[in-house]
This record gives sequence, C-alpha cells and structure tokens, in this order.
Amino acid sequence: MPHIPVHPSAEKRHRQSLKRQARNRLIKSRVRTIAKNTLEALEGKDANAAAEALRAAMKAFDKAASKGVIKRNTASRKIARLSKRLHQMKSSAQAS
Repeated sequence: MPHIPVHPSAEKRHRQSLKRQARNRLIKSRVRTIAKNTLEALEGKDANAAAEALRAAMKAFDKAASKGVIKRNTASRKIARLSKRLHQMKSSAQAS
C-alpha cells in the first residue's frame, strides 16, 4: 500500500517530489537518447557528424549535472568516454 501523507506539509512535499521525479525522468531519458545517438554517430564514418553529436551530448550531460539530475563525476566520466571514442575514430581514420 502506498504511503498517504496526512499533514498538509507532507502532502505538499509529496506533490513536489512527484514533480521532481517527472522532471528528472524526462531529463535522464533525453540524456540517454542523445548518448545513444552519439554512439551511433561514432559507429559511422562521418567524423564531422560524430563531433557534432558529441557536442550535443556534452551540452546535455553538463546541463543535467548542473540541475542535479546526475552527478558531476558521472557526467564527466561519460563525456570523457565518448570523446575518447571520437579521438580513436579520428586517429584510425588518419592511419588508414
């Protein structure tokens, strides 16, 4: 059985938590989608499209971290891994 708040302040806190939960879910979903699109761009051959997708992902991760939806270290780690893949892609393209 779900918890039902009794006091007015508890009711307000519950409403606020539901709003925040919905907002956080929306932002996390958007970030995951952008990260997936970036990975798909990195799998392709076009380095310019991959770089553009990486910029969008960096913006989304930084924005989510600044709002407190994800932790700053998590955002930094994911950005670093994506940019590492981009650099590997560019270096392998130059080598061949």
